[in-house]
Amino acid sequence: MIFSRTAILLGGIMLLASAPAAAQTRRTRQTREEYVERYKSIAVAHMERYGIPASITMAQGILESDSGNSRLSVESNNHFGIKCKRNWTGPRVFHDDDAPDECFRAYESVEASYHDHAVFLDTQPRYDSLFAYSSTDYKSWARGLKAAGYATAPDYAQRLVRLIESMKLYLLDRPQGERAYADHRRGKSLEEIERTSYSDAERLAVGGYLIDPDNYRVTINAHEGYNVYTTNGVHYILAKENDTFENIGRKFRLSAGNLRKFNDVKRRVQPAQGEVVFIERKKTAWQGNARHHICREGETSWAVAQSYGIRSRSLEKLNGLKKDARLGQGLEIRIK
Repeated sequence: MIFSRTAILLGGIMLLASAPAAAQTRRTRQTREEYVERYKSIAVAHMERYGIPASITMAQGILESDSGNSRLSVESNNHFGIKCKRNWTGPRVFHDDDAPDECFRAYESVEASYHDHAVFLDTQPRYDSLFAYSSTDYKSWARGLKAAGYATAPDYAQRLVRLIESMKLYLLDRPQGERAYADHRRGKSLEEIERTSYSDAERLAVGGYLIDPDNYRVTINAHEGYNVYTTNGVHYILAKENDTFENIGRKFRLSAGNLRKFNDVKRRVQPAQGEVVFIERKKTAWQGNARHHICREGETSWAVAQSYGIRSRSLEKLNGLKKDARLGQGLEIRIK
């Protein structure tokens, strides 16, 4: 077949014109930093709801999905390498992993994958021990995930910790963590971030100065008209008539959201007069000598947790109780 010179020229022009379009359809590889920026808010929200460190969620997402670039994450929105298991009834795909053609969960969105990751850790008994650790204790969470068999890589815990520390992901685990992480990304030093984290739970405004609660002096026993008490090494006040978490937060330079989190209550809930209001995060277990509590009539798991300065979720996990469980009179439950 003979082609005219004009046809050849036109064909060349068409090929050149189509080249950029083809290049544009090629997917750009996402960096670790871009991945964190995109999904960190979900990780922080799940930390506040479930107690899983945001740094752990982000580090697992980066490792398991190759920062959202792996075939499994691109085609199936599975960012945590969670396999089907016997109780999975949703969509599934098959990939080679530890064995050929293994079944993995598929999701309609990345957000659904993040949600399933949190629920998976929260509901699988083999991960129960992890929830006794603080959401700032990413090292214990990393070791616990490996010990519980989340991944087969022998250095899985070390890889998580290296990622968290090299990228300063642990900043996300703090109250106002997204702001602290953003400050780090803008070039602020860690020392400067520490100085300016005014609503951080690790600092309280007393007498016009911000101090570390761990160094809270016995002689400082009042602030803004409130007596400040301590139990289990955690500081609290007693709510006054018509008090709200919003006005208490303003006086102690804490957000109302953080106060509700410290006290294990839902949004829009307000404290009753005389009720204990913790102004920093409670402990995961009782630090005193007693190991058990004998329940009184009408007590709930939340009420017991407030009495001892223990996080409700930790107490419920320790005793295999449902959230806000009602406890029978005379029932003996563990507090450590």
